[in-house]
Amino acid sequence: MSRLVRASAALMLTGAFTVPFAPAAGAAVPQEPASGDTAFTLSLLHANDPESQLLAASGQDGFGGAARFTTLINQLRDAEESGAQAGADEADSRGVVTVNSGDMYLPGPEFAASREDGAPFYDAVAARYAGYDAISMGNHEFDFGPDVYAEFIEQLPDVPVVAANVDVSKEPSLAALEQAGRIAPSTVVETGGEKVGIVGALYPPLATITSPRDVVVEDLIDPVQNEVDRLEAAGVDKIIMISHLQNITYEERVAQELTGIDAIVSGGGHEVMANPDDALVPGDTVTNHPGTGQPLSYPLVATNPDGETVPIVTAGSNYKYVGLLVLNFDADGNVTSVSDRSGAVRVSGTGDDAVAPHPDVEAQVTKPVTDYVAELAETVVAQSEVDLNGVQNPGVRTQETNLGNLVADGLLDTGVRNAARYGVPEPQIGIQNGGGIRNASVIPAGPLTALDTYSIAPFANQVAVVPDLPRSQIKELLEQGVSAAPAASGGFMQVAGVNFAYDPERTAQVAAPDGTITTPGERVRNVILHDGTVIVEDGKVVAGDPITVVTNDFSARGGDLYPFRGADFTVVGSTYQGALERLVTDTLKGEITEAAYPEGGSGRIVVGEEATVPEPGTGPSPSPSPSPTDGPSTGPTDGPTDGPSGKPSDPASQSPSPKPGNGSLPKTGTAILGLVAAAVVAVGAGGTALYMSRKRKAVAADGAAPDA
Repeated sequence: MSRLVRASAALMLTGAFTVPFAPAAGAAVPQEPASGDTAFTLSLLHANDPESQLLAASGQDGFGGAARFTTLINQLRDAEESGAQAGADEADSRGVVTVNSGDMYLPGPEFAASREDGAPFYDAVAARYAGYDAISMGNHEFDFGPDVYAEFIEQLPDVPVVAANVDVSKEPSLAALEQAGRIAPSTVVETGGEKVGIVGALYPPLATITSPRDVVVEDLIDPVQNEVDRLEAAGVDKIIMISHLQNITYEERVAQELTGIDAIVSGGGHEVMANPDDALVPGDTVTNHPGTGQPLSYPLVATNPDGETVPIVTAGSNYKYVGLLVLNFDADGNVTSVSDRSGAVRVSGTGDDAVAPHPDVEAQVTKPVTDYVAELAETVVAQSEVDLNGVQNPGVRTQETNLGNLVADGLLDTGVRNAARYGVPEPQIGIQNGGGIRNASVIPAGPLTALDTYSIAPFANQVAVVPDLPRSQIKELLEQGVSAAPAASGGFMQVAGVNFAYDPERTAQVAAPDGTITTPGERVRNVILHDGTVIVEDGKVVAGDPITVVTNDFSARGGDLYPFRGADFTVVGSTYQGALERLVTDTLKGEITEAAYPEGGSGRIVVGEEATVPEPGTGPSPSPSPSPTDGPSTGPTDGPTDGPSGKPSDPASQSPSPKPGNGSLPKTGTAILGLVAAAVVAVGAGGTALYMSRKRKAVAADGAAPDA
């Protein structure tokens, strides 16, 4: 690759989420002067964040889905290889590369089908048929821990996983794959007689949003630049970076600090990027660039230290789009232009651009996953008298909601039930991070199904008891939960067993990554346990006995910067989804009443100086600790799975939230059931019996999760 100027040293990346000094996002794509005529055209087919949305786009049944996606990407590959759609600016000599920028799976009902005894990784089956040349690591790959990720990679024969800034040497299962060449900093693909290098990169603060255990992720500028330089020295003059950095502005900043990269495929941010003539999936809109406020045209461009423009592309999420970036190169390996044919191609099952589902993927993925999800949809676990609010903003990431209370009560219920069995004190407080409540909608009053519990609590998070914390640390935990208020944050907490009041006008707590408090918070004013014990009065901690907390293991490890600071915790035999299901089926006897869970919450978290005084008997009362054989219905997440939850707390890295003031809130339930209506009819009345009788695979690994 011919470059006029080489930076003497790579710049260190700072302020990952600082909005960079970007060119206008809607501007035309300027290119460096050509050093010669177009000699080679590379068609880059790309996708990102499929996230186990194998059946169809959520609420958009005629679009997306792994089977239709596979047909489309194969059709595009054939067309690009033949040059059937080539423009006048393109070369006769051409090649095609196909990549994915990570988050290949996501905990939830569709992924849970893969955890049944004897089941394959259905996401891996779909990926094999897509024909990727390389895949980047994503954060959700670590949601069940490194060992499950290793199992997934083993089912991706001949597809390299690339990440230049990741050290897996301390994780034996991943280290073995690295030694076998399945995990590498980069790979080289030969296409059309040319070599194309593909370098991977992963979000450096990975441990704050998932559970990579002993996987180490470094700042990425030096490792990526070193790998690019190595490829160039080996004679590779066309280099693509595929990265999963949670937010396209992160890739934009990286592009301004690296040299030698011809294009970047971004993952993790779920941005929709398109040109005016590109058809979108109904309900989607083009994402606005956070710096310029302009819609993200395809591609976004940045300027590197050599003054060369670098196109940056992404393709939404959930199998809804295939990106097509057509790059023209001169004989020296310089990009001369981006073809105006480039853009987002939607995955449609209707209209003029409809594609038929790939028959093999339909048989090997769609049918078994549909059958499995249909069973969950037929299994009613409770009846609710009231709408349950899981909307994100305003909602579980900004304030108390009744669904947030229900999930937090599930943690406390299981913590109390299982305390004696696991030799820990009974917890008094339950804490659930709002980012782990994922349905992002209102579940209407009426039947609550097992499928609903997965939409609410999809991650592999385990219920974890943290014993005997000083009261001062309890205040710090509550301070962290409201530190971003009134802005939406995945770290906003929903609570059980405690009421508290806070003042968002006062000083917010600031915590370091290790949980050290660098700026003490002054927001939490009054804290009262549900037994009447006062923990904080007038902003001051009241002396007294330590407090035992139950939370999910993602939070207990310091996720969302909760300041547990390495405190010992014990996983007590259930995921948070299992705890929610056990609460509603057993403790609540299948009845979620409006009196216990009123719309708007019950006053557990209030803005002000005085907490709501708990009424006697507030909260559910679990039965005595069960024997080891007792438990909720044998759902796919029963048993220890040491997994994760959460999201990056930066709003830009999170899925869009419903806008307030639109007159209505999105609802799930009937919408989710519509996803699997045909299968539900087929399963019929036998669904519950089948669900209850299946033997599920227990996932044994350390994990954590967030989503982007």
